[in-house]
This record gives sequence, C-alpha cells and structure tokens, in this order.
Amino acid sequence: MVRDEETAQRQLRPEDEPGTGVVTAFGRQLKLLRTRAGMERAELGKRLGYSADTVASIEQGRRIPQARFIEKADEVLGAGGVLTALKEEVGRAQYPAFFRDMARLEAEAVTLHVYGALAVPGLLQTEEYAKAVFTMRRPLLDEETVEQRVAARLARQEIFSRRPLPTLSFVIEESVLRRPVGGRLTLQGQLEQILLHGQRRNVEIQVMPTDAAEHCGLAGPFTLIEKRDGRRMAYVEVQRTSRLYTERGEVRDAEEQYGILRAQALTPRESLAFVEGLLGER
Repeated sequence: MVRDEETAQRQLRPEDEPGTGVVTAFGRQLKLLRTRAGMERAELGKRLGYSADTVASIEQGRRIPQARFIEKADEVLGAGGVLTALKEEVGRAQYPAFFRDMARLEAEAVTLHVYGALAVPGLLQTEEYAKAVFTMRRPLLDEETVEQRVAARLARQEIFSRRPLPTLSFVIEESVLRRPVGGRLTLQGQLEQILLHGQRRNVEIQVMPTDAAEHCGLAGPFTLIEKRDGRRMAYVEVQRTSRLYTERGEVRDAEEQYGILRAQALTPRESLAFVEGLLGER
C-alpha cells in the first residue's frame, strides 16, 4: 500500500526546513543557553571550532547544525542533554522532505538492495561525487544547502560500519559508471570507492552491462528494505517525489524484479573486475 494521503501532505510541508520548525526551535534553545552561560557568539564558536557567523546562522534557524556541533555545544554549554535530545529530529531536517521517511528506514534496515540506474547510489558516493550531483541540480541549490545535503549523504554511510552488519547489495548500470559526473578525476575516485565497498564481506556490487539483451529494470531505480522486525518495503524515487510501498503483493513484485536484475547483471566478481577495467582506461 502506498503511504496514505495525510502522510504525503505532511511531508510536503516545510516545517523542518531551515528557518522553520525544529531547526528554528533548536536555534532559539542554543541562543538561550549561550546567553545564560554569558558567552558571545565568537567565544562559543571558538570553543566549538566554528565561526561566529556559523553560530549566528544556526541560532537564527538559517543553518542546520551537524551532529558533532550539537554534541559539543551541549557539552560546552552544560545543557545536560537538552540539545542532544533534538539531534535526531534536527538530523532528519538535513534531508529533503520527500526522503526523510526513507532515511529513517535505511538507518534501521538489516537488509538493503539498491538498483541504481541514473547515478551512483548515494550510499556509495564519494564527497566529491555527491557535491557534483547536488551542484548540478536544477533549480539551483544555494551553497549552504549543497553543503548540508552532502554532509547528510555522507552521514548515511555509517550503515557500512554499523553492528551487527546489515546485508547490502547494489545493481548499477554500466552507463552510470562511465558518466564523468564532476569530471574524470571525480569519477576515478568514485570508481575506486566502489571497489573498496565491493570488497566488504556484507556488500555485493553488480554491474548491468549496457549491451545486455535482457533487462527487467527499465522502469527505473528502486530500493528494497527489510527491518529488524521482518517488515519488507519497496521505495521508489524520481524527480524529487517518492513512494513507499508496504503492501506485500507490491513488495513481492519488486523483490522478484530485483532478483531477475541480479541474474541478468554481471556477477559480483565479474563486476569488480569490470570496474577495475574502467579505471585502467583512465
């Protein structure tokens, strides 16, 4: 079943974007605690390793603070957990509204299967590749938003070091691996990172050759998620909109499609050799 209309409408509202909602509430709380501690913005910034302008932007709700800022500020200001209690909610505000449900589910997943047809999947992206993706987006994102989106994308990659290890697999189109997003040096670094992730025991990466005569994934990219409680879901995203399917029949169809995609793609061993070959061409 696709998420209900009420949930969809709630996600379209910008209550968690910079300047509103939880971001503004955090900024006000930070300013109150700083004032009570008798600190100027410059002093707090120096103790946290940030500029006074950054502190001002966060207090005014114009900038979404990173987790390390929140944790350090809570400690320096003696907030006793008042600021860190908001860390999870503030963290979700880093993502565009349509992706927040998926970011939460991804963090809870024990199994994740991703078909990447348009770009290297976010979980595999390097910082340079991610920055290029967000910089090229239209309408243009401002520099601060690009920075926040890149940081949020990199934070998602903590899934690779999580314990117990989740099971992760990726099927990526050959054309994606040849497209020099951000330039050839950026692509080279991205291919090298794919090789590193592909050597992890809990990760399998497969390439779908462009010359494959059989291909059941022409309808576009999607992700399969399984949670600790055994619930399985399918997530589909395109043009900054998304759908989360939870009805068993629809999820089963997506699982069948992914299984066939894996059978049609190169094996994991062949795929890593293919990526190594691409690097050799550069």
